[in-house]
Amino acid sequence: MSIAPVVQSVRVKADPARTFDLFVNRMEAWWPHGRTIGKNPHVAILLEQKPGGRWFERDADGNETNWGKVLDWNPPRRLLLGWQVNTGWAYDPDLLTEVELTFAPHDEGGTLVTLEHRDLERFGADAAGHAEKLRGGWPTHLREFADYANANM
Repeated sequence: MSIAPVVQSVRVKADPARTFDLFVNRMEAWWPHGRTIGKNPHVAILLEQKPGGRWFERDADGNETNWGKVLDWNPPRRLLLGWQVNTGWAYDPDLLTEVELTFAPHDEGGTLVTLEHRDLERFGADAAGHAEKLRGGWPTHLREFADYANANM
């Protein structure tokens, strides 16, 4: 069974380099607190900026919770992440779906950020239901990013 990917785009006023930088280096500032998988609220959400690098959150006590890994690092145009969060909202090293982000110049200025979360059938028996949750969540997160980026150009 194949499940259509989640695809969402937003326009940001900043150029691609600044937009990419805000996305990867300030994720904890725009990702909503209390909406991560760690046991405690995050103080940092980090990407190790290289293929194979970790994608994880850290709480105020220094506890780290993995989300996945960096599959491809191509600033300022593309970022490919391996999402390793299962349907129970827990890290699963044996699961990998892809979240691709592209940062393209927009014809009217700024940057068009497009997110595609694919390979959703890998979530297994609850894949269709979980895909619907992601279809509700990713647009919200991407809009929160755009609002943050536009306020911090």
